[in-house]
Amino acid sequence: MPLRVVEVHQNILRKNSTMARELRERFERNGTYVINLLSSPGAGKTTLLEETLRRLGDRYRVAALVGDQATDLDAARLRRSGAPVEQIVTGAECRLDAQMVTAALRDFDATAVELLAIENVGNLICPAEYDLGEDLRVVVFSTTEGEDKPLKYPLAFATAHLAIISKTDLAAAAGFDRASAKANIERVHPGIEIVEVSALRGDGMDEWIDCLDRRIASKRVLV
Repeated sequence: MPLRVVEVHQNILRKNSTMARELRERFERNGTYVINLLSSPGAGKTTLLEETLRRLGDRYRVAALVGDQATDLDAARLRRSGAPVEQIVTGAECRLDAQMVTAALRDFDATAVELLAIENVGNLICPAEYDLGEDLRVVVFSTTEGEDKPLKYPLAFATAHLAIISKTDLAAAAGFDRASAKANIERVHPGIEIVEVSALRGDGMDEWIDCLDRRIASKRVLV
C-alpha cells in the first residue's frame, strides 16, 4: 500500500507538471507575468498583495487569483485595490494546482493582464510541490513566526525565487532575530533574494515593487 500511495502521488505531480507547462506557454503568449505567493496562515500575504496590486495598478493591468479552503474573504479584501480578483475555493485540498488555475481562468479573462498574482492556500507544505506556471515563486514569512521557519519547511524556501520577511513593524515586540532568520533562509537556499517589508507601514515596499518592475521588464524583453 505505501508503494501505491507514492505511485499515485507521482502521477498527480506528473499531470500537474504537464498542465503547468501549458499554463506557462499561455502566459508567455499573452505577455503575462505571474507571481505565486506561498506562506503560512497569518503571515500577512493578503495585506502585502493588496498593497502590491494597489501600487502597481497605475502602471500595469493587474489581476489576482486567490486560493482558500473556504470563503471568499481574501478575494473581497483584494478587490479593494481596484484589481479584478477571482476566488478559488479548494475545499479539502490544502493547495492550488495547475488544474484549478486553468479552470479559474476559463471564466476570468486574463489575456490582457500584464501581472497576475496568485495567492496560494495558507500552507508551507503542499503548495511547494505544485508548479502553477508562475514566473516568480515568493515565500512569505513573518517576524511573528520565528526564525526557524525556513528550517522547518525547507521545500517552500528551496523552491522559491525570492523570500519576503513580513510584518517588520512587529519585529521588536516579537523578539525577532533578523540575522538568524536570514542565515536560516540562506542555509536552505543560498543566494536567494530577501526583501523585508511592513505592508501596513510601507517599509520595504518600494524595494519589493522595484523587484517586480525589474522582472516584468526582463520578461517583456524576452517576449
